[in-house]
Amino acid sequence: MNAEDINDFFADRDQLDMADYLELEYYLECIGDIETALAHFCSEQSTAQWRRVGFDEDFRKLYGAKVLSWQVLEELAELSYPVEQAEVGKIHACRVTVAHPHRNFGPKLPNLITAVCGEGTFFTPGIPLVKLLDISFPDEYLAGFEGPKFGIEGIRDMLGAYNRPIFFGVVKPNIGLQPEHFAEIAYQSWLGGLDVAKDDEMLADVPWSTIGRRSELLGKARLDAEKQTGDKKIYLSNITDEIDKMVEQHDIAVANGANALLINTFPVGLSAVRMLRKHTKVPLIGHFPFIAAFARLEKYGVHTKVITKLQRLAGLDAIIMPGFGNRMMTPEQEVRENVEVCLGEMGSFKRSLPVPGGSDSALTLETVCRKVGSVDFGFVPGRGIFGHPMGPKAGASSIRQAWEAIEKGVSLDAYAETHPELRVMLDK
Repeated sequence: MNAEDINDFFADRDQLDMADYLELEYYLECIGDIETALAHFCSEQSTAQWRRVGFDEDFRKLYGAKVLSWQVLEELAELSYPVEQAEVGKIHACRVTVAHPHRNFGPKLPNLITAVCGEGTFFTPGIPLVKLLDISFPDEYLAGFEGPKFGIEGIRDMLGAYNRPIFFGVVKPNIGLQPEHFAEIAYQSWLGGLDVAKDDEMLADVPWSTIGRRSELLGKARLDAEKQTGDKKIYLSNITDEIDKMVEQHDIAVANGANALLINTFPVGLSAVRMLRKHTKVPLIGHFPFIAAFARLEKYGVHTKVITKLQRLAGLDAIIMPGFGNRMMTPEQEVRENVEVCLGEMGSFKRSLPVPGGSDSALTLETVCRKVGSVDFGFVPGRGIFGHPMGPKAGASSIRQAWEAIEKGVSLDAYAETHPELRVMLDK
């Protein structure tokens, strides 16, 4: 590119009508001349070749992505991760803000992702390392989406559960249980005070535990638990499958009494979630398989905050995400940012329930509540309930007892003196 061509991929914010643009934050490692590399970066993710040969035209004004600002963070002796590429020169780590015109793809998630995370973005000459850090949507763009159908308030209304966390439990063992045993374990946990008994994200529609049989038994067990306790309950059925089967699996599970559905968001795709959002009459809850493959590296890929925003955009009512602590290998600040994406303002969308999880139990509830900063979250133990030495009913009771202690401002040790289920967890 010559100097004039390069300049046409840069703009001041006040030169643009930002209602027409998504705002993208990237971390980039650039080789050689930075401005040339950034111009290529914007060109490749939007217009690429911006005129036909022999024609006096220029598509960049309407369709070109443009750099709004950039900052050199540091000069590097070498790339943070070795990548085979052809460019030579000094290496600079940069933070860059790009305005990308959403007229290029419209309110279509596959096309949006193709633009901001596609070939043009990750295969730009001179920029071998890229991480999409954040994405901001103008209200004009959000208006093309529906967002969550139920959100936090809808889930609370279903359960009649207010002013406290929503208590989930991942039925364990997660693989191998016959539906009859699965239903009995879930039933006991509901009796102990669990709100939501859920399929594990790895539990599929398989011959030894079909969605039909499993949801039939769990639907009945849920109703029995509601009669016994007087409290509303949710059975969260995993309908993750091939795309052409998911509506059928949805209909079977819901007809049998599943009153919320689990979807492994990225294995099936955001567009599949959006399709189900239009079809369903029960809450949709997303899980995070495959997300770490995009997000784990600090200086390459896509930040989980972006992925959480896209899930809320697609219409998930609750979003299960890697939670606090070393088990989930996610920085605490990153978990907080994902929680805020669920709870913060996003056009007119309802709030999604954040469910940060990973090796939780009665012993971690107070810490999670403090770090989230409110009661608007889901708490999702697995073995912390179903591995309790006194059984799943006692495991669920230990969670509720821990919450009672928190509400009363009493230490877990003191409260456990008169609550054996909690005592066993403390001793364990």
